Amino acid sequence: MNQSAKTVHQDADNPIGPILALDLGHKRVGVAASDAMLISITKLPPLMRSNWKQLLRDVTELVRRLDARTLVIGLPLSLDGARGSAALEAEYSAVKFARSLGIPVYLQDERLSSVEAEEQLRAAGKTRLEMRDLVDCQAAAIILMDFIAGGQPRVLVPIP
Repeated sequence: MNQSAKTVHQDADNPIGPILALDLGHKRVGVAASDAMLISITKLPPLMRSNWKQLLRDVTELVRRLDARTLVIGLPLSLDGARGSAALEAEYSAVKFARSLGIPVYLQDERLSSVEAEEQLRAAGKTRLEMRDLVDCQAAAIILMDFIAGGQPRVLVPIP
């Protein structure tokens, strides 16, 4: 990626699409992507998480295939806003993605996104088995919608 493209991306108030969003889980990673105009969001099949190298390869391939210009990672804060072990792990992964991908990486508060995802899937008439397979990507879509809506401060991950 050329230097001028990177400079354009660093404005946290104006992320550039397409945007790829991840809901990091221990076994599965939910994935959603926006179009370049940030109008529509598509839920993608979840990534199976076995180790860091494979996850990085899978995400790198998605970034390339979708021509993603920005990556958003859900930050699982506790209800009171505290950072537990899952949030610290998400922050650590975000830094590693930022170092490896060459595109801006943001953290997005994802409190209650999985609960909201389950409610949306239940309202759509999905069975418990279907919900298990769809909840991660539904949560990633919610994270991405919240990020695009911009109701919270955007947290750009610095590259140390």
